[in-house]
Amino acid sequence: MTAFSVRSPSAREVRLCLFNGDDERQVAMALDGAWWHADVAAAGEGTRYGFRTDLAPGKLLVDPHAVELDRPFRWDARLSEAGVETADLVPKAVVTPRLPDLDEPVMFRDGGLIYEVNVRGFTMCHPDVPAAQRGTIAALAHPAVVAHLKKVGVAAVELMPVTAWIDERHLPPLGLSNAWGYNPVVPMALDPRLAPGGVRELRDTVAALRREGIGVILDLVLNHTGESDLLGPTLSFRGLDPAAYAHEADGTLSNVAGTGNTLDFANPAVRDLALATLRHFVTQCGVDGFRFDLAPVLARGPAFSPHAPFLAAIADDPLLSTRVMIAEPWDCSGYHLGQFPPTWLEWNDRYRDDVRRFWRGDGDAGALATRLSGSSDVFGPDRTRSVSFVAAHDGFTLADMVAHADRHNHANGESNRDGHHGELSWNNGIEGPTDDGGVIAARAADVRALLATLYATRGTIMLTAGDEFGRTQAGNNNAYAQDNATTWLDWRARDRGQEDYVAGLAATRREAGLADPAIRHDAQWFRLDGAPMADADWDNAGGFEMRAQGVSIRVDRTRRSVAIEGVERVKGIEPSS
Repeated sequence: MTAFSVRSPSAREVRLCLFNGDDERQVAMALDGAWWHADVAAAGEGTRYGFRTDLAPGKLLVDPHAVELDRPFRWDARLSEAGVETADLVPKAVVTPRLPDLDEPVMFRDGGLIYEVNVRGFTMCHPDVPAAQRGTIAALAHPAVVAHLKKVGVAAVELMPVTAWIDERHLPPLGLSNAWGYNPVVPMALDPRLAPGGVRELRDTVAALRREGIGVILDLVLNHTGESDLLGPTLSFRGLDPAAYAHEADGTLSNVAGTGNTLDFANPAVRDLALATLRHFVTQCGVDGFRFDLAPVLARGPAFSPHAPFLAAIADDPLLSTRVMIAEPWDCSGYHLGQFPPTWLEWNDRYRDDVRRFWRGDGDAGALATRLSGSSDVFGPDRTRSVSFVAAHDGFTLADMVAHADRHNHANGESNRDGHHGELSWNNGIEGPTDDGGVIAARAADVRALLATLYATRGTIMLTAGDEFGRTQAGNNNAYAQDNATTWLDWRARDRGQEDYVAGLAATRREAGLADPAIRHDAQWFRLDGAPMADADWDNAGGFEMRAQGVSIRVDRTRRSVAIEGVERVKGIEPSS
């Protein structure tokens, strides 16, 4: 006996649809409050199913609580056409038995290195991973991959979205597809392309990484769904519970997420589903925590509040309150860096921008010193909650940042209008690829200075996969639609010298205790000539030396150098050497 239930408070009729091949059998469901129920004796493990309601005639709807789908989503214009049958297009949910609950302690600790991974692109071209496993979650546990993660000091991998997504409707006509996954449909169902083994595959991979001392953080998109705007497809919520989406005063869909719709976290049903999603991934897969895309949406009702019901529910939950929570602290309607609860970490774009400006040559040494020390101006002096990074999936890669002054997004099919214009980058005199030895050397020195700055920073730091060995997207700073060699890491062509340099930085960070969020409280600051730094010295400084707890960090912009010294068994590291 399998009990099916689905929330559809405004529907007058809901039918459970069971599939055997292409044959569909419908079962009437009974209403109890806002929920519809049906018990089916012959629907055991592996049964494929969906729902239909009178709210969306002709549309097969995916269970919002599904944890496994029989195939990926694919865009088709019929999904948006009222009354047109879509059973042949929409993935079916699969009845999946619940696995025994896990009760794993959190492995990741503040101050570690988070390694941002696009699961598919990470191993699609990895020569040591078996071809059948490339591009999957399971590939992350391959010994060659694990060895690399440990080499560069990874404390936790942060997996870009792994739940099933659908292409934005403008991409298929351009011959493109979504490569990042930030357009999910339901929150718990893993994408079959990334996890052909379903929940068990993610669970086993998390366990394998934990055995090697590496945690797993999931990048979740709970701010919107792939049903897009009013012209978008009807796939799940739109036909089951349209009130799950926030609306403006005039009745139009709210678009705070910038994707056509926004889930309404003022709605208790939305919060309950989101909390169930977090508990699912913790108890069934053993993950350490979550990074939330456009996290202010989760704290809106409609105004942003750090005391919002969803954030409070996490804090009050005995299980979730122990997990790592990371906010991307902005959305289309507001910027809230430093405003999330005190137990949360936050992506720190001020760190990114100030570090880039300094090494580009037009930034302030005082701002760099503040960022290096944990951004106390944002988070306070006692505990930094900063996730410091210089490059992420969105924007230029680290290598492209020092080789391109302008974006080159023509392959995205939007006449180079998409992506951030005016990103903080520089090309060292020549735009793009060059054979000029001097420019190549300058770029390499810049990259090493940026990497050394990152690894010398107090508190949690983040590196995007491949930046440690020179990944490039040929100047594309918005490669979300490039599921191809643009975003697939080229492991054979990687810069092994730079990779070894990063391994040295990881060892230095570990030996010097630079990951400790508490370090730097007793820091003393000196000019590059060794004299104590006075307030007036910061205005035109091209660098500084910081000394704290037996560690010296010397930053010299003229030499493109960051040297970390004073650690037993670890030599100073000079990016320009």
